[in-house]
Amino acid sequence: MNPILVVDDNEQILGILAQYIRAEGWPLLCARSGEEALSLFDAAAPALILLDIMLPGIDGLEVCRRIRMVSAVPILMITARDEDADRILGLDIGADDYIVKPFSPGEVMARIRAVMRRVPTPAQQETLVIGTLSIHLPSLSVTLGGHKLDLTRRETELLYTLAASPGRVFTRENLLTMLWGYGYAGNCRAVDSHIKRLRQKLDVYPHDFFTIATVWGSGYRFERKLP
Repeated sequence: MNPILVVDDNEQILGILAQYIRAEGWPLLCARSGEEALSLFDAAAPALILLDIMLPGIDGLEVCRRIRMVSAVPILMITARDEDADRILGLDIGADDYIVKPFSPGEVMARIRAVMRRVPTPAQQETLVIGTLSIHLPSLSVTLGGHKLDLTRRETELLYTLAASPGRVFTRENLLTMLWGYGYAGNCRAVDSHIKRLRQKLDVYPHDFFTIATVWGSGYRFERKLP
């Protein structure tokens, strides 16, 4: 289970939300600045983000904007100001919901549950979109920056598998079992050759917002890169 990331520079609010979130069985990460929030987002691929607008350094609206360029992770904005302009701006740049301080922790948890019920699991998603990369698995259609890529079925499945779990390291054995089946166990060169061809096809068009990274001695992972 991926963690919930709570971003707020108020220690009391962090403590209260942490208590409620952990009570419902969610792992938790806390950030106290916009810079720390972006760093934890990159490292942990959270399932949902509770994001205060007023933060030291990079504010919450800018954090939301940057994350929305590479991810559809649910984001609930928190603000101390009950102003329509703030809400409209937050929703326009990609926030999923808005919570105004002071709030009831029980209401926050109810909103988290409501948002998470609307989020499809990777297995339920037909189209995966990350930045300008779009993968439609049923039709094996992949576009990057509006350009259609000529990928094989296996290359498309490989890209989808990696991109659906950004930050997760997949061993060659993982990928062989998931995509090729048990009969290919031990034939790790099949994975390496497919990754090589996939990278070559992706590199035809600019994609500075992600990379397929080699984890030496282990395998591969999809890494999102924030602007």
